[in-house]
Parts: sequence; structure tokens; C-alpha cells
Amino acid sequence: MTPRPIESADLWWRNAVYYCLDIQVFQDSDGDGYGDIQGLISRIRYLADLGVTCLWLMPFFPTADRDDGYDITDFFAVDPRMGTLGDLVELVRVARAHGMRVIVDFVMNHTSAEHPWFRSARSSKDSPHRDWYVWRDAPPPNPDPPVFPGEEDSTWTKDERTGQYFLHHFRAHQPDLNIANPAVQEQIERNLGLWLELGVSGFRIDAVPYLFSAVDSHSTEPAGSDYAGAAHLRRIERFVSTRNGEAMLLGEVNLPHEQQLDWFAADGKAAGLQVQFDFVSMQQLFLSLARKDARPLAKALRERPELPPTSQWANFVRNHDELTLDKLAPNELEEVFEAFAPDEGMRLYGRGIRRRLPTMLGDARAVRLVYTLMFSLPGVPVLFYGEEIGMGEALEVEGRYAVRTPMQWEADASAGFSTAPRRRWTRPLPDGAFAPDRVNVADQRRDPTSLWRHVQRLTTMAGDAPELAWSSLEVLDVGQPAVLAHVCRTDGWAMLALHNLGDARASVRLQLHAESGAVSLVDRFDDSSMTIDGTLELDLDAFGWRWLQLTPASATIEPA
Repeated sequence: MTPRPIESADLWWRNAVYYCLDIQVFQDSDGDGYGDIQGLISRIRYLADLGVTCLWLMPFFPTADRDDGYDITDFFAVDPRMGTLGDLVELVRVARAHGMRVIVDFVMNHTSAEHPWFRSARSSKDSPHRDWYVWRDAPPPNPDPPVFPGEEDSTWTKDERTGQYFLHHFRAHQPDLNIANPAVQEQIERNLGLWLELGVSGFRIDAVPYLFSAVDSHSTEPAGSDYAGAAHLRRIERFVSTRNGEAMLLGEVNLPHEQQLDWFAADGKAAGLQVQFDFVSMQQLFLSLARKDARPLAKALRERPELPPTSQWANFVRNHDELTLDKLAPNELEEVFEAFAPDEGMRLYGRGIRRRLPTMLGDARAVRLVYTLMFSLPGVPVLFYGEEIGMGEALEVEGRYAVRTPMQWEADASAGFSTAPRRRWTRPLPDGAFAPDRVNVADQRRDPTSLWRHVQRLTTMAGDAPELAWSSLEVLDVGQPAVLAHVCRTDGWAMLALHNLGDARASVRLQLHAESGAVSLVDRFDDSSMTIDGTLELDLDAFGWRWLQLTPASATIEPA
């Protein structure tokens, strides 16, 4: 597959194919058991062949190593186990030569407790870094609950040396930065500026509502909502766009759809984020899969707000964390748990599942259906490394790290990841049906019927029809509970997509109308065509799908 060259385009991020990976478990180049940037560089051609056009890197900074790299001790450097700043520049260069941009995780909502800033801040109330964090003589009356229930009892921890409490929405060893402090804001801009100068094309901003909660360290109440979110995010967006007019911000905002609009460009106010993950639709997808009933997902998609041209939804199935289901009602959550995480050890924080998709669904047909559906929706697709080959998880690994196991390149015992003995690796590999001798890149690239080939075809189809990414969405009611039917449409282009989330065959009848009388339909998977003047009747296999491009694009579609 020939890489598509990068062209100058202010809105490139609106129809990119994103791929998230953790460098430390992707490819080890020097045999120390730890993935590194040079290893990733050696695999860039693979990612280009898959059809990736934007590479999202999880944290690669120096770390205290208590939260898989998210507890950072230096925001301005590369973890020496992974390489150097020079290696990162080479990675960006090689990626761009293969038609791929690079974005990086931006995690300045907190630091490690081992960070020099926090060590200084806790040394004395008179420290010049004291106000870089959030301190109180006593916790507020109604503190925010911990992000990770069961791991922390409170979001406030007493520092015995100074007798005050510090704020940490995450873990106690990850104190929150005081974003309201101009000195912290300056450090944030310096950090963004560094990576932009080194060639990155944007940032995935971690935990946006927490990063921009902006608590005033001299008050007993949170700062006002205007400052606390949009105002500072606008400042960051202006800084980034001034340094690089093509750079973008991809935000993790796990809120209801309407509240997500506050972080997009809405009501004439540019809040800063160009792209946000659609957590609501993702969670309803899993409820639909558990029930084999498309209606929960259909409802979420009908209610998903349409966005202005400067904004975009990011569609995803799994990410690097637990499968978060916190927006489901308690009974719905229990349904999904029973279907996909029947054992308590598969669950996390009372709201999530620490498994990958193939082990949850247990049916290769359903796995392909889910990725096909994801690519059929307006927005941009986001893949997590290993999804393209159907990797499983290693439940013996603690917490959410169960899904962050080494990439499986080959069928041998090392999975082609490292020449080091496995006892020196960061994490073990899955075993059984998902061990590398059963699931690996090399075998699947040789197999024209593999999941890898299917995902590659989806990325190619996404590139061949960029209209899909920014089309409008109309969800149809076809009278079959298991079938999700939707029309994606722009001026001069339209596609009817049908996906059967059930394990039984389903028949669909639709009325098609056009001013000319007849409607031409071309199947985007096999190029077969038909002309309909009236009723369209289709049978969908269990977990089957059809993508039908319509001519004329103005054709109307109604239930028969």
C-alpha cells in the first residue's frame, strides 16, 4: 500500500485515521525488554500499510513509574529507556515521510509527587513552587470524589511536613497542578511550544474537565466556570494555533453530549478542542451488543449533536484505559457486566471492564462488525494498538494495564517484540487462544481473509470517501431491533449503512425515492450495483453489514 503524502490542509484532522500506542510495549530495538522510539521507527512502514494517518503517542516522558508513565517527573524530556529528543525528531520525520502526522499525550493536570516542582512545593509554605499546586488547611465540605474509587479514599491528602492538604483528583502520588497560577500556565505553554517546535501536529489532552477545573488555591471554593474551563482552554488553543496553524487538540471529555459542546466551538465561542471522543455512543454500543439490540446505540446517535465545521467527533471501540461504562444506568451497567465481564476480576472501579473486544464478544464475526460500524459513522476512527489483529488481554496484569501488553508481531515466544528474556519485559503476553502463536501481525498480513486485512480495507475506504468523515447523520427505523440503519450525507454524496448486531439473519425493507424515479446503489465492499425504483429488500447475515453508496445523493429513504 503506497502511503498518501501529507498535504497542507488546515482541517487534516477531520478525516484522519488515528492509532494510539504505548512506545514501551510496541517494539524493543536494543534487547533490554523495554519498547523504544527506534523500535517504533522500524514499524512506521507497517502503520502506513495499515492506513494510519495520525499516530497518537501515550506518555514517553521521564516518570516515577507508578501510573504507566502518567506520573511525570519532567515534561520537557524523553524517558531515557525510550530514547532521546533526537530520536523523537527522527520519528516525526519518518512518520511524515510515510504520510503520517504525530500527536502526543498532554498530561499537565498533575505531576508525579517525585517531580522537582512538588518536592519544592512541599518543602515549605514559603516555597516559590507552593502555589503551583492546590493547598488547603482542611478539605472543602463537599470534595470531588476520587477518579479511581477504591484506590483513594479522598481527593485531598495531608502533607505532614507543612500540615496542609493537597488536591489530587487521581492518586495521592499525582498532585494536581494549580492551573489558575500564571506561572503554571507559562510552563504549560513552554511545554506545548517545545513539542510543536520538534514537529508534532497536536496533542491529546488527558482528562479535560480535571485539567481545566482551575481551582484557586486561596479560596475554599472552585473558581468560576468561565475561567475554570473555556477561558484557559481558549488560551491554549490560541497558543497552539499561533505556533502551528495546522495543529489540533484531541480531548478526553467523558461527559454527556450536550456538556461536551462546552468544550467545542459552540454558540460562537471557540472553547479550543477540535476533536473529542464520543464516550456516550461508545457506551451505548456495548449495551446494544450485550442485548443484540441496536436501539440504545441508535438513540445515542440520534441525540448526538451536529458539529460546526471546526469540530469533529472521534469514534472508538476501546482505548488504553478500562472500558468505561459510567454513563449507563445501574441496571444497564449490570447487563453489560454480565455479558462481557462475568467475573469480578474482569471489572474495574465498579464502572469499567479491563478486557479487549475479541475476548468480550467471543465471535470473530461480531468483532469485524463492530469495526465496520465504527468506520461507517461521521467522525474520525481511533484505533488502539493491536486492535487490528484482535489482540486479547492478560488479566493477571494489574488493573487497566491488562490491555497494555506487548504488541504481537510474530508467532514465536517473544512475539517479535524483544530479544530480551521475557522475565525482563514490562508485562507478560496473553496466553491460550490469544497467545502470539495464534494472534500475530505476520500471519494476518499473509492471510487475505484476516482481521488485519479487513481493518486495512476499512482505512482505505475511509481515505477513498473523505465525505464520510464530515457528513450529516440520519438514523433510520427499519423495524428490526437488531439492525442499525443510518444514512451519511453531504452535498453530492450519500451512503446507506446497515449493520446487524444480532446473531440471527435479519431482513430489511426500505422505500427509496428520487426525482428521477430510480436510485442507483453501489456496494462499497464488492462494487456490485443495483437500481431501485421503490422498495429495497435486503437480507443481512448474523453480524452482517452493507454499505451502499446512493445516486442521486438527494434520494430519500424511508421504512417500507
